[in-house]
Amino acid sequence: MGISAQDVKTLREQTGCGMMDCKRALQEAEGDLEKATEILREKGLAGAVKKAGRIAAEGIVASYKEGSVAVLIEVNCETDFVAKTEQFKALVIEIAKIVAAKDPKDVEELMTMPAAEGTVEDLIKNSIATIGENIKIRRFTRVEGYSDTYIHMGGKIGVLVKTDVEADPEVVHDVAMQIAAVRPTYVKVEDVDPAEIAHEKEILKAQALNEPNPKPMNIIEKMVEGRIKKYYKEVCLLEQPFVKDDEKTVGQMINNRFQVECFVRYEMGEGLEKRNDNLADEIQKQIEG
Repeated sequence: MGISAQDVKTLREQTGCGMMDCKRALQEAEGDLEKATEILREKGLAGAVKKAGRIAAEGIVASYKEGSVAVLIEVNCETDFVAKTEQFKALVIEIAKIVAAKDPKDVEELMTMPAAEGTVEDLIKNSIATIGENIKIRRFTRVEGYSDTYIHMGGKIGVLVKTDVEADPEVVHDVAMQIAAVRPTYVKVEDVDPAEIAHEKEILKAQALNEPNPKPMNIIEKMVEGRIKKYYKEVCLLEQPFVKDDEKTVGQMINNRFQVECFVRYEMGEGLEKRNDNLADEIQKQIEG
């Protein structure tokens, strides 16, 4: 029998399940909404809605390259145990491939992109039902051109570096590892917002003037400039001491062989609310239900 789009929409709103799952359940139930809901519950798909409200602050950062396209992506789940499974890792790469092929502008648009069955949103909901944990696509970056990626500690940190020309892969990889280890914010001094530096200088001057025995202004000016140079070494990639040889900066190590156009560094779970599990409570919940 024919299944109307309105019935699929209604079932989807009631259960939160994916569009294709709702359509199949309605076909199996011969259009009966109540029976279709039971079918989804029996398959465990309707339970994904409840799981979607749970905290997902574990997961992995992964990378994917195809031709001149590179993707860095973070996908979160609830536990480190699931994050380490091959099933979860395969899911993340599947999503990264869709990002590479379809070039969505953000996560919201990505969720509407076609996947193996239905959309990426359907893929996530089906995975939640299968894996048993909430899963969220947090962020991604996609670039075209010359690039390299680096994944550290099995997906705890990920870096994507884009260069202006094809360069020695080993050198670009060293730059990616530098970014993973030292966490720069900018590529070069010129990238730093002048307003940010002006504000920093005013704070440093005020601190120096408020000392018990303040130095003359010309000395303070030199002190401030010295501290600003130190600040640049902390936040600018090319000014940082190279981790493999701190006698030279990253800029000196690159030696004009290529330009770093941009970079992205993801640290898995940074800024997310963490689960606060209580083992006794979890056991009690299992006993009760």
